Amino acid sequence: MKAKDVNITLISCQSDGNDKQSTELFTKGKLSFTNGNYVISYEESEATGFEGSVTTLEVFAQDKVIMERKGAASSQLIIEKGKKHFCRYGTPYGDFTIGVNAQDIKSTLDENGGKLKFSYVLDINASYIGDFEIDIDVK
Repeated sequence: MKAKDVNITLISCQSDGNDKQSTELFTKGKLSFTNGNYVISYEESEATGFEGSVTTLEVFAQDKVIMERKGAASSQLIIEKGKKHFCRYGTPYGDFTIGVNAQDIKSTLDENGGKLKFSYVLDINASYIGDFEIDIDVK
């Protein structure tokens, strides 16, 4: 499938066990099908704090998502059911290694768009950082 221009609505929620924050992003991006997986990509903006970076989400059916950011800030998170991954997370202030435990992954993506929702828990050196949920609508 050739990369297709799409509109993306992304809602990100994070909780540290006490406080919960939500952000919503509306942007244009690309949807493609590569190596048997759907791929969503979009440019980050000043609103996300990662301006100058491109985020790509590769969706492996219902059990794995690789979220990669390249540019001003670079990182790769592997969210996979049943496995803990240690991933590099880049920020404008420096890189560090984090533990990623998937909670849930649901995808209805097809060549026309669809929805992707996944949640995961992050830790640094086995110390809890927070719960994260990403809800993406692609049209």
